[in-house]
Amino acid sequence: MARIDLLAWNEARAEASAIREAVFVAEQGVPRELELDDVDGHCVHALARLDDGRAVGTGRLLPDGHIGRMAVLAEWRGRGLGGALLERLVEEARSRGMQEIALSAQTHALGFYRRHGFTAEGEVYLEAGIPHQAMTRKLAAGG
Repeated sequence: MARIDLLAWNEARAEASAIREAVFVAEQGVPRELELDDVDGHCVHALARLDDGRAVGTGRLLPDGHIGRMAVLAEWRGRGLGGALLERLVEEARSRGMQEIALSAQTHALGFYRRHGFTAEGEVYLEAGIPHQAMTRKLAAGG
């Protein structure tokens, strides 16, 4: 299958940036200047690596408990990598004593996040021209 590595931005930058560029900028049409931000340096980054070491998925955990920039290369979707990335970031948040985590889900992925214990909150909104929904998951008591 794959392993999930947790890395600082300086270690993850090249591979995570390439995955995010492929998924968000090339595939989804998100402007590069919106995809890149100043937050990466303050986050822990997860990389999903195949047995041969290739990174094919990424996500990040912000210091405030938000998970973001979840992306898996198109040819590797549907194989459990996104779920493994997400659960590894949830585990890291729990280990840091966070009681709740949040994310901004693209609406086409709401079912995926619901299956991982997230609950939708509020109204759908546009972010980078893509419909999103805020979601949270409680972590207290083993959540």
